[in-house]
Amino acid sequence: MSLVTRDIFCLLSSVFYSLDMKHAFIGIGSNLGDTQKNCLEAVEKLKQLRGCEFIRCSRWYLTSPVGVEDQNWFVNGVLCLGVEISARELLKSLFSIEAGMGRVRTEKWGPRVIDLDLLLYGTDIINEGDLKVPHPLMHLRRFVLSPLAEVGAEVIHPVLGKTVSQMLQELREEDQRITLLDGGPVKK
Repeated sequence: MSLVTRDIFCLLSSVFYSLDMKHAFIGIGSNLGDTQKNCLEAVEKLKQLRGCEFIRCSRWYLTSPVGVEDQNWFVNGVLCLGVEISARELLKSLFSIEAGMGRVRTEKWGPRVIDLDLLLYGTDIINEGDLKVPHPLMHLRRFVLSPLAEVGAEVIHPVLGKTVSQMLQELREEDQRITLLDGGPVKK
């Protein structure tokens, strides 16, 4: 088998394998320390989760803070996983990764070494205490929707019935400043 044939086979195998799994979209952010390194470390930890298969990750964005504005800008991205574990198990794993990387929850929307948010879990709608899916504010946040559009533009929000692309287009221009890290400005 040639290298090209093997690569194509591996790619197709992963695509077909992931069709049987739910897709979970995880928001990743950091604004303390080496922010991009923190996000990349979180991606590596997410790739190692049992019952999960890495599908793809967006590019990284530099984004203005929301909620508490007097803090460093964030690096944000979104990762897509094929999942065989429950949303509750996935959330516990996200909390565990955050704690292992030094996150301490003190101030809502305050500075953090790492922030991992379960944005979507297939088409599930869940409202159980600390587990709310889809993420209740994702449709209002450019720092979520811009990277999410890279990995799931046509994914439909199960409550609003709109695609990620539609929700992104509906945001007002002045809602948030965001810049693609490896390129020029995306939205200001």
